[in-house]
Amino acid sequence: MAQVSLPKAYDFRSVEERLYTWWEERGYFRPRPVQGARPFVISMPPPNVTGELHLGHAMFVAVEDLMIRYHRMLGEPTLWVPGTDHAGIATQLQVEKEILRTEEVTREEMGREKFVGRVWQWKERYGGIITQQLRRLGASCDWGRERFTLEPALSRAVREAFVRLYEKGLVYRGTYLINWSPGLKTAVSDLEVEYHEEQVTLYTFRYRLQGSSEFIPVATTRPETILGDTAVAIHPEDDRYRKYIGLTVLVPMQDRPIPVIADSYVDREFGTGALKITPGHDPADYEIAKRHGLPILSVLNPDATMNEVAGPYAGLDRYACREKLWADMQAAGLTIKSEPYLAQIPRSQRGGEVIEPLISTQWFVKIGPLAEPALEAVRSGGVRLVPERFAKIYFNWLENIRDWCISRQLWWGHRIPAWHCAECHEITVARQDPDRCAHCGSTRIEQDPDVLDTWFSSGLWPFSTLGWPDETPDYRTFYPTSVLETGPDILFFWVARMIMLGLEFTGQAPFHTVYLHGTVRDTLGRRMSKTLGNGIDPLWILDGAAAEQLPEYARKQYPEGLPAMGTDALRFTLLTASSPGKDLNLNLEAVEANRNFANKLWNVGRLVLLALEKTGRAPEEALPPTLADAWIQARRRRLVNEVHRLFDSFQFGEAGRQIHEFLWSEMADWYLEVAKRQLDESPARSWQTTRTLVAMLDTVLRLLHPFAPFVTEELWGHLKAASQALGGAFAPPSGWEEALIVARWPEQAVPDVSDGRVEADFERIQQVVSAIRNARSEHGVEPKRRIAAILRAGSAGALLRDQASVLSALAGLDPANVEFADSSSPAPGDAIPLVTGGIEVYLPLAGLRDLAQERSRLSREMEETQEQVRRLEDLLNSPFAERAPAQIVEKERVKLQALLGDQAKLKAQLESLD
Repeated sequence: MAQVSLPKAYDFRSVEERLYTWWEERGYFRPRPVQGARPFVISMPPPNVTGELHLGHAMFVAVEDLMIRYHRMLGEPTLWVPGTDHAGIATQLQVEKEILRTEEVTREEMGREKFVGRVWQWKERYGGIITQQLRRLGASCDWGRERFTLEPALSRAVREAFVRLYEKGLVYRGTYLINWSPGLKTAVSDLEVEYHEEQVTLYTFRYRLQGSSEFIPVATTRPETILGDTAVAIHPEDDRYRKYIGLTVLVPMQDRPIPVIADSYVDREFGTGALKITPGHDPADYEIAKRHGLPILSVLNPDATMNEVAGPYAGLDRYACREKLWADMQAAGLTIKSEPYLAQIPRSQRGGEVIEPLISTQWFVKIGPLAEPALEAVRSGGVRLVPERFAKIYFNWLENIRDWCISRQLWWGHRIPAWHCAECHEITVARQDPDRCAHCGSTRIEQDPDVLDTWFSSGLWPFSTLGWPDETPDYRTFYPTSVLETGPDILFFWVARMIMLGLEFTGQAPFHTVYLHGTVRDTLGRRMSKTLGNGIDPLWILDGAAAEQLPEYARKQYPEGLPAMGTDALRFTLLTASSPGKDLNLNLEAVEANRNFANKLWNVGRLVLLALEKTGRAPEEALPPTLADAWIQARRRRLVNEVHRLFDSFQFGEAGRQIHEFLWSEMADWYLEVAKRQLDESPARSWQTTRTLVAMLDTVLRLLHPFAPFVTEELWGHLKAASQALGGAFAPPSGWEEALIVARWPEQAVPDVSDGRVEADFERIQQVVSAIRNARSEHGVEPKRRIAAILRAGSAGALLRDQASVLSALAGLDPANVEFADSSSPAPGDAIPLVTGGIEVYLPLAGLRDLAQERSRLSREMEETQEQVRRLEDLLNSPFAERAPAQIVEKERVKLQALLGDQAKLKAQLESLD
């Protein structure tokens, strides 16, 4: 046959883009209908249009693409819906910064319509970058179904959802205390506020009692809010201040009278034990004010300057007011002390600025009626969280959930479909833009200026992307989706809201499983961030990077720069180094090792293809398999079944590790070494061995494809072509499909009754070979030198005699000088003794043996064996022997007897050296 052209080294640069384009052009990313088969569907967590590729994207692509490719190979109609998110706050911030930097114009000066137009231009310019980068990672999405959260169809879905909730009384407008971002000038939800422990100043001052020289000492970290106080609260059982309950104190620098009240919320250990109540700027104070009917004052403007309620301090920035007010209080003799204090400071997740609680009129979703079905969905098992420990966190959040503030004072986003009437002051909420008020008929109506929280539209993502609210073919076929894969940091931002809204609008949970991956951290275990400067751009790993681009810790590892490692190496590393919900530290050397693994796979492929090139016609009569053939087939069956089990339990990392172990250690290190010898035997044996090699490589490539799609597809294509050239004898059970991406996943195998015996027999060969190889290495015997050996094998003698040629080939023995001795015969002198699995091996290496070194080695082995014996004896003499199942105890007893036998033999070998 003609030679199959396969380069000596795997060149991922020439493969990845070519194969991805081929897959996409052939339509392999689109779901293929299968009669009666349930589709497997994933909705991609939509990256922000302003985003740049980071390792979080690489992680979710690796995990989701693995699941998609696996289910596609199972023969299921498989759909991965891609898309991007308009990311209201993040995108608006980027564009505001750009126009301020380039044109020195604010968005307010530019005007809403023109500004929104500029944001759309930004989206067109940068929005496609992230999708192109996702392609680089091998994401096999159906790009023909790509969606954007602000496209017209999805905007219609958002409006429909808002109107339905409003009509049910679940959306309402009200004035409450909310989280306010002064820099962004918008409300933010509780989940968008991050608390950081920071050192601040605790100010202690005097609250004077009206008509008295007495005072109550009060402490605060925000003196500027004193101007909005409406009470001073004490604990009703606090003997220090009980006498003041019901009296009146005067607000410093304002002399405004406010009451002293009693409330059990007050922490007697904090500060002075007396609490100033500022209901307009503190959530806990707001609740106390509602209980006691206190007035609520707001002293801040939306830009965090002081308003008219602050009196002479009006117009000052909040921090400038803090300094001036404290100085004025010092001059008035109202201060006691100021001291450093560690406090939890609320900051905006997006802008990083300090968040201010502020009374504001906003739109809210009444979340309680939506939360209960979402709780039940997880409690009943309708939605499964992987790993399960996150269910407790999920329950705790939903059981204590507060109404969701969904309005944002932004210009980029879904405009709230509500119109305010200037005549009757009522609100019209409508699916289509109205031309008059629904209440009084006036045409003097104006749309609410706010937009919806980005997470509102994202909460509809699994069904809005499939055509909801219409009953489209995609919606009927692919909803509900199957698995939602994301990070635990947005379990509440996004996952819980999708479950709530999915149940509300479709009557079904949007997915049956939520897989939560861990966070990718740097080598030192730190979260990657621009602040720390420790981030690794995945494109550096794919394409290489100069040393000066790398963070310091990576520069130490790669002073000459980071070599290009390709997509498969990065994906395989992320997948095999991770487990559900557990963070991982990215080890760049592990990525490099997995690039070498891809090369190892390539080299194995070259050897198999070379065997195919040399093979002849099929023998008239099939030969029985050798022990090595039977062993590798048994190991293949065990691997396939174990990978099935691990995939079903979402243990993808362990599955990948086992496939790696099979290819590298079992197939390459052991079977190929035997196969090379078998290929040089008779034509019939060569043909049989080649068929085994093809079957093994085909299985490995199929199992590895979801982990490393490019190298496997490329190599499988060559294997298919070479095998087809020889006819159908080498075809796998499913035949040679048109491409590996749509090839069948290996079916679960029925173990052969002899598998256990075959594996045990070959393992004994491996033990003997490994012992001899180690001895050769320790004594510096040249790899090519053939040596003699004497084996006392006892019951294993027949096996070793039968496999003598294999043993000799693998261990570097001289077949003419391999002797099998009876176990009762005396141990040969002047030989290096080895003991493994009850088999004694003696290597007569006269002139090469160092007696002192040999005695030291045997002594170490004796100590290790004695320690194992002691451990097992202690275990079997403990309550374990009574409590553990009988078969487990018996297994440990058998193990102890084997160790005692090894101990006796080692002792005899040590004595023979004296």
